[in-house]
Amino acid sequence: MDTQKIFHKYSRVIGVDESGKGDYFGPLVAAAVLIKKEDLDLVAGWGVRDSKTLSEKQIIEKARQIREKLIYNVVVINPKKYNELYSKFKNLNRLLAWAHARVIENILESHKADVAISDQFGYLPYVEKALMEEGKKIDFISETKAERFLPVACASIVARFTFINALQRLSDEVGFVLSKGGNNSTIIDGKKLISAQLKLEDYAKVHFKNTKEIIEG
Repeated sequence: MDTQKIFHKYSRVIGVDESGKGDYFGPLVAAAVLIKKEDLDLVAGWGVRDSKTLSEKQIIEKARQIREKLIYNVVVINPKKYNELYSKFKNLNRLLAWAHARVIENILESHKADVAISDQFGYLPYVEKALMEEGKKIDFISETKAERFLPVACASIVARFTFINALQRLSDEVGFVLSKGGNNSTIIDGKKLISAQLKLEDYAKVHFKNTKEIIEG
């Protein structure tokens, strides 16, 4: 099933994606973008694709087009709140499902849609359970490599754009650039935070194994 087939069946499609899931520092961001069939050619002309294949400059430019022309919603779960929710859910898939359900519902509060589509990572039952009244009225599709669908690719760009900006604000707050991803540079940055007597849980997802290496290393 590709974008054209989706829009052959549905007229209003919500794409959902997230950013920050694999980044030790910064928030978890969920984004949803609604594309109407009449806007499909316009959006296709922007050269939208999975944000992981785009440069940061391209993400910023394409996010500007999407945010100016399309209906979208983002939920930003900053590190402190993320850590609280993770302690509650005890499961990243449940937390992702909650965030995805919220951005879908936020769009449906004021706009109609026929279907929501997102990537598949074993959380479909959680999303369906987390959706409220409006979300249960539309179809929900979960497929692997869902970023090949234009609405999901748009959502991935908006989510990454939002994450980049949020991480920059945290970097400005601490006075140095917090590393993206979860590699060794994040351990070095974490040690800097500790040395500055700042709390890791205010800047990082502390259930990552990086935390143990920062504290005990």
